[in-house]
Amino acid sequence: MAKVLPFKAIRPTIDKVSLVASRAVDGYKSPELKLKLMENPYTFLHVINPDFYDGKKTKPGSAERLKKTKLAFDDFVKQGYLLQDEQAGYYIYQQRKDNLSFIGIIAIISIDDYDNGTIKIHEQTLTEREEKLKEYLEVCDFNAEPVLFSFPNNQRIEESINEIIKQKAEYDFTTTDKIRHTLWPIFDKKTCDAIQNEFEKMPAIYIADGHHRSASSALLGKSRREKNKNYTGEEGYNYYMGIFFPENQLKIFDFNRVVKDINGLSTEEFIKKLSESFEVEKKGTEIYRANKLHNFSMYLEGNWYSLNAKKGSYHTDNPVGTLDAAILTNKILSPILDIHDLKTDKRIGFVSGIKGMEELKAQVDTGKMKVAFGLYPVSMEQLKHIADTHNIMPPKSTWVEPKMRSGLVIYSLAD
Repeated sequence: MAKVLPFKAIRPTIDKVSLVASRAVDGYKSPELKLKLMENPYTFLHVINPDFYDGKKTKPGSAERLKKTKLAFDDFVKQGYLLQDEQAGYYIYQQRKDNLSFIGIIAIISIDDYDNGTIKIHEQTLTEREEKLKEYLEVCDFNAEPVLFSFPNNQRIEESINEIIKQKAEYDFTTTDKIRHTLWPIFDKKTCDAIQNEFEKMPAIYIADGHHRSASSALLGKSRREKNKNYTGEEGYNYYMGIFFPENQLKIFDFNRVVKDINGLSTEEFIKKLSESFEVEKKGTEIYRANKLHNFSMYLEGNWYSLNAKKGSYHTDNPVGTLDAAILTNKILSPILDIHDLKTDKRIGFVSGIKGMEELKAQVDTGKMKVAFGLYPVSMEQLKHIADTHNIMPPKSTWVEPKMRSGLVIYSLAD
């Protein structure tokens, strides 16, 4: 049973929402970030990166930086850029870009659901990063960007959403990256109760993106519970913010690989080694995209290739071993290219499928990389199977859309 609840969000005023909401700070290159900070006094980047105004540099993640972030957030509230809703609600959010549209519900979820396995994971978290994010939450006391969750398609929730979006949205703006953001708050108790009841019937909710934020929220909650032996379970720190998408409203893109060299091999030697596990077909200069599971595209020296994994080259009874990311590692990256740790090896890079196959070609053609591999996207069924069987996906297996803005809807852990 999933405990997905309405909450009293802290949100930008309608006249400033397009100015406040920002991409995550690592989504900006340094010159662009500086320009945003100079030109826009309302951007939430001033909260995330609070050194700009006083010019006093602090180390990211340090106690000094976290205190400044909290002070900057409090100042945004004091100045009236951010206001808290007087009653708890759900928030229907829609994002539209190019020909894609995503619609989900922003709400809070219990840390108990994370601890008891109702929230399913498919990614391994790093203890050091969990602790860093916990320290951030301990000092700053808010979630400014929701974790992405997926839940099974639900007709009643879909009907509720469809009724709400017939009404005029409270937020409706387009950002400079040509993405349209629309938001409808739901405060009607009958509607909120109906949505909450449907979530309570669900045996599992799946993390699509945000494993470390989920783990750190659970850590914070445990820590505060230990300090407060009389906790009721209703304190703000017992929950964290997420956006909950029906499975048909998320899109998983491929996450591709680029490698700086082919480990001292000639092209002929490399292709010969590939042929031991793959059916290799040269496709020429026209871009070739993987078209099914266990089919890979490869770009090398101006030519595209199709690589089909041969039967018997991977274990069909292993949920992780049948993933294309694992096959690529086990049959090419590790044994042929001598790349064994995808998290630390400097010879390998990753390119999200949202950038297109053209980006793979460009990185090879410019000489930045020697060879590129395109993968077929992981399906939602594969992701759920990995999570349900308590397995972990290889690093950088999925690129999930949409990406959310910081500061659009904020959850206070102090409430």
